[in-house]
Amino acid sequence: MSETPQPQTPTRVSAVSLVSAVSVIVIAYNDAAHVGDAVRSALAQGEAVGEVIVVDDASGDTTPEVLAGFADEPRVRPLIRRENSGGCGTPRNDGIAAAVHPYVLFLDSDDLLLPGAVDGLLAVAAERRADVVAGICVRRELPEGRETVWAPSLYDVSQGATLPGTVLDGVEEHPEFVLDTLSVNKLYRRDFLDRHAIRFPDGAFHYEDFVFSARVQAAAPRLAVTDVPVYVWHVRRQAATLSISLRRASLANWEHRIAAHAAVLDVFRTAGRPALARAAQTKFLDYDLPMYLRELPQRTAAYRADWWTATRAHLAGFEAEAVAGAQAPSRWLHAALMALAVVPEGWELTRFVELAAPLPRLVPPYPRAGDGTPVLAAAPADVPLEGLAEIAPAELPVAVDGSVTVGASTRLTLTVHDLYGRVAELRPTAVRVVFTERVSAVEVELDAPLLPTDEGWTATVSLPTAKLLRAGRLAAWSLRAELRCATGTIGNAEVRAPQGAVDRRGMVLGRLGRVLLVQVVASARRGLVLRFAGGVVGARQVVSGRFRRLLAMR
Repeated sequence: MSETPQPQTPTRVSAVSLVSAVSVIVIAYNDAAHVGDAVRSALAQGEAVGEVIVVDDASGDTTPEVLAGFADEPRVRPLIRRENSGGCGTPRNDGIAAAVHPYVLFLDSDDLLLPGAVDGLLAVAAERRADVVAGICVRRELPEGRETVWAPSLYDVSQGATLPGTVLDGVEEHPEFVLDTLSVNKLYRRDFLDRHAIRFPDGAFHYEDFVFSARVQAAAPRLAVTDVPVYVWHVRRQAATLSISLRRASLANWEHRIAAHAAVLDVFRTAGRPALARAAQTKFLDYDLPMYLRELPQRTAAYRADWWTATRAHLAGFEAEAVAGAQAPSRWLHAALMALAVVPEGWELTRFVELAAPLPRLVPPYPRAGDGTPVLAAAPADVPLEGLAEIAPAELPVAVDGSVTVGASTRLTLTVHDLYGRVAELRPTAVRVVFTERVSAVEVELDAPLLPTDEGWTATVSLPTAKLLRAGRLAAWSLRAELRCATGTIGNAEVRAPQGAVDRRGMVLGRLGRVLLVQVVASARRGLVLRFAGGVVGARQVVSGRFRRLLAMR
């Protein structure tokens, strides 16, 4: 049973109960550049952290020397493994075994704990008598610094999350919680982990968090959910060695993810939690599958073929009830994978990829089966778009194409496609175009009327290009279109580049003779992206070699 939400300002517990309550377990491997910052972020939590156990997984760099630099800090306990484990599970298990305090908290060597995280989590744990307290993890993209809340549907109240402030006696009444597969944003009562023999998979097992989190959830903990900011997850896409979650260009990465998900299902079923197993399958369809599918055009033909085969084999065991619980685009993709033994190419693959976008869209043309039924894939598959007629207007996967002309003004022309008649029946009248700057998340909104055409509707917006510049750096803008009708919003579509890999680069003359460097590109999922830099900034970046291609002229 879940309890009534409570205010999110944590009640302070007594100073006595805060002293030496938590063992922070840091794992490190060849990360001398960052591990010191991670340890310092744990020590900065104050007296509540009784020890920082740093498990060095047989690093070959200067990580041991960095740890030796904490010799005068009695709370830092280095554990040096002589043989690399091949994964993250074994060193975390070593840390749990060595911990002596009532609670444990996990921290990776390239991440940080936020100030006040431990006090906030402990206060909630004491007040709500919780075995586990889950808080907010912030994903920080580096070097840009853009931040987003992990699993916003669970934790971000500004995005409609309702769980913060509640206590769950087990998660089966809120099976959506299986979406949170992280281990690092939670405080665990150590005797709860020991009592249920909950540990990470050992050895070279990737996505070990998935299995550990499933074991925790299967044990029906008293789980308090809070909006206390806990953890900064650094996403370093330009690192020399990418984290496991960023190595998606390797087929082995997908195979590891499938293996971890299969282990999750086994955990739930063995524990007699069939509802959680179904929820985990639904989560896979709505989250894991689209994330990899939309990147298929970037992969080799051999990768695509093997990925398709491995995915079909995994999905074949999914329960009908789990598939039915997924969002409509995910159900359609599942049906297509099951119907097509061989990975499609060309237009059909593009259609699947764009349906897997974060804002799903069905792109034209719009085929129908012989009986007139809308279908996702052409014959012989004829995958029906079941449930299309019932999708709420605000969630329709509308396709909006865009073309851009840049000078002193930036002019965007939109084409809105009808969606098997669903858009026309709602009688759209206007569009709001939202330009979002990717680093700062600043938005610029423009409205325009929609005019009917043979292909659907069209609209044009323009604004001074100077409004899209950001002093001292490159500015990158993504575009979104919100369609309006008399009854409200129709869809929320990412503006797409209809021909795919657009890459127009050059210089234009802005106001007062200012030189602007401009690049119009399409993202991997065909989203239109505009990049701008002022002449001085752009020239400096070109000289440094970072954006030399910006000046290349077609």
